[in-house]
Amino acid sequence: MTDDALDGAFIGQFRACFDAMAADVAQTLTDLGVVDYRPKYSAVIRVVAADGPCSIRHITQRMNTTHSAGSQTVSEMVARGLVQLRAGSDARQRLVYLTDKAQELRPVIDAEWAATSAAVRELSSELSAPLDVIAAELAKALQRSSFHARIAARLAAPYLD
Repeated sequence: MTDDALDGAFIGQFRACFDAMAADVAQTLTDLGVVDYRPKYSAVIRVVAADGPCSIRHITQRMNTTHSAGSQTVSEMVARGLVQLRAGSDARQRLVYLTDKAQELRPVIDAEWAATSAAVRELSSELSAPLDVIAAELAKALQRSSFHARIAARLAAPYLD
């Protein structure tokens, strides 16, 4: 086995770190009494609280995620009674509104968000570059050339046929 046999293992390490951090945020919310709730809901609640009732497209643009992922998240939140969908000025458009339940959770969500942001800043101070800088640089690099394109460009010719 060569020294580079596990060079690609960084993807698993990166995912494990992200998953551990997300699980710790979820645990913190549970510790604060927020149950039947996924941390990703907080961003939706914060966007709608800040911007007012808005479309899923608006939410996903602010969260920098796909429409499909945002739509799935909003559907989960509707099922949990956190948001409601109502027709917009154009009957084809649906707007996301916060429910009373979501409004009641906002102080706890905002406190967790602030604490998590502070923890990210602390963690970033222990790294060679802040996490948000690394994430932004990675996103820009992948926009220039997808990971798939980078892998394919280095794949030996017999495997491309």
